[in-house]
Amino acid sequence: MEETENRGTHKKTELIDWGNVRHVCGQTPITANNATWKDTLVKNAHDGLPQPSPDCDRCLVISGECLYYHYGCDGKDDRGWGCGYRTIQTMASWLCLNQPLSVSRKHPPSLSEIQQTLVEIEDKPNSFLGSREWIGTFEASLVLDQLYDVPCRILHVRYGKELDQVVENLHDHFLTCGSPVMMGGDRDNSSKGILGVCTSKRGSYLLVMDPHYFGCPLDKMSLQSQGWVSWKAVGSLDQCSFYNLCLPLTAKK
Repeated sequence: MEETENRGTHKKTELIDWGNVRHVCGQTPITANNATWKDTLVKNAHDGLPQPSPDCDRCLVISGECLYYHYGCDGKDDRGWGCGYRTIQTMASWLCLNQPLSVSRKHPPSLSEIQQTLVEIEDKPNSFLGSREWIGTFEASLVLDQLYDVPCRILHVRYGKELDQVVENLHDHFLTCGSPVMMGGDRDNSSKGILGVCTSKRGSYLLVMDPHYFGCPLDKMSLQSQGWVSWKAVGSLDQCSFYNLCLPLTAKK
């Protein structure tokens, strides 16, 4: 979650137990099993989603494949604080699946590994380990650079009403790099993945992957019909919130 224009102030709460939390399907996350939970992650949850407008003249989405990470997908209940971590995991999954020869790490980091990385590079104090502190686009850029040697570009938009100014940057990014983007703000402080951009005569749209789903695994069609992966008009986002976007600078698959 993003809270300030530069680095962000982070919400501190009690320490957590990183042991697997076992739950029953329903209103709680899947029962985690180290051998199988990753098999439930949906690959390219946006596939088959129609364009947001019949008059779209430019529409670009990620190249290759990524996995949909969300609250509780690994059996750890991170509701209320883990959306930034989950978006990082989705971005990392793209690197692992599409850049196998250029990245040495072959799997996305766990929640605890993300925290450990930020402590090791001295961006966070030791008290950050095991906490429920939020992280945003700046931390995402540090983690991807440290673990995968992938630099990132951070775009800052002062107000949501100015998001149209970065639409061209996003078109260029998906054309040349093809990797998922992370987005977060202050009033709108929910981290979200951006998997595409579409421009029409009616305006521009972002393909949003929302990591806030919590529950049993859903299939691609259900994720789309319930709005966890959907096109959102740029004008529908909070017009008074600033936004930061983290764009991994990778070669297109």
